[in-house]
Amino acid sequence: MSKSTLAMFAALGAGGGAALTAAVYSLRASPESKKPESQIAAAPAVPKPTSSVPANTSTSLAVPSQHVLSSVPVVAGGAANPAGLFEYGFPGPVSDVANRSALISSYDRRTRNPQWVVEHMTPESLAQRGGDRKHSVFVEDDSVPPKFRGLLKDYFRSGYDRGHQVPAADAKWSQRAMDETFYLTNICPQVGEGFNRDYWAHFEDFCRRLTGRYPSVRIVTGPLYLPRKDPVDNKWYVKYEMIGNPPSIAVPTHFYKVIFAEDGKAGGNVAIGAFVLPNAPIPNQKPITDFEVPIEAVERASGLEFATKLPVARRKRLCADTACALVIRDYADKQKAFGKGGGNQRAISPPPSP
Repeated sequence: MSKSTLAMFAALGAGGGAALTAAVYSLRASPESKKPESQIAAAPAVPKPTSSVPANTSTSLAVPSQHVLSSVPVVAGGAANPAGLFEYGFPGPVSDVANRSALISSYDRRTRNPQWVVEHMTPESLAQRGGDRKHSVFVEDDSVPPKFRGLLKDYFRSGYDRGHQVPAADAKWSQRAMDETFYLTNICPQVGEGFNRDYWAHFEDFCRRLTGRYPSVRIVTGPLYLPRKDPVDNKWYVKYEMIGNPPSIAVPTHFYKVIFAEDGKAGGNVAIGAFVLPNAPIPNQKPITDFEVPIEAVERASGLEFATKLPVARRKRLCADTACALVIRDYADKQKAFGKGGGNQRAISPPPSP
């Protein structure tokens, strides 16, 4: 990468250069990055609406076989056997994967944020109205061990919204589905005014409107922690805030969405759009295409892979296949109607005493 390219990244502000900041990871793609590996689990089919009692149910997905030691290797005549440690337990890392009706999530115990959350929308799922947000409340996820769990009190007076990765509005087809979007394993600290309550909300609305053109839309959403160039020493650093007492939940610098808009035909085309947005106020006038990046950029920044089993011949670029433009709406009155600020206001009530 040339010095002029690096200088360009440094000169751009968070709002204007977020996408390009992530794209730095795609500029030196190596042949190894094209090797197919494990596939992200597909979202389950949308079940029929059911009357909902808030359920705290999750199904652990199988650990990939490449992460399982079938036996403790011993080198013949060797003087050491480091694998003997595993007799006491495997240190990890361990991702807590929850398979719920509205979403599948993979939770990062270190940052207390999800690594990714997968959802599936169809015109039929969005047309159903079995859930009402005013009946949902944020809840801690007791499927995660207590010492790694995000807590409600961690967000209290933090200055950040409890930002959904899969929005509640995408899961209106049943109360249970909507309730499941309020687990803290689907939540990250997000800047409220100008982002979570504004530009990010408009972006989520754009994703829902894609079902007007595509019969099936699958989305992966998650946080990123991207480097920033220090103007003093011209070196790159990853720096992010921690909230909670003690500080335990990381505040992402950016968020990504990878969108798979399917044409509904067996073996049909899939329009893919990858976007990286800064966790910062963004003017509503800014085109969403300013935050579009190659899918490889998100992969290199996140350490994840999204479409290794999707043939190139079936891929289209989303913003070339349809118009990528936001419809700006005023969410303020709607939030006030709930009396909770949409569930995400800065003035978060303290959690109840145990």
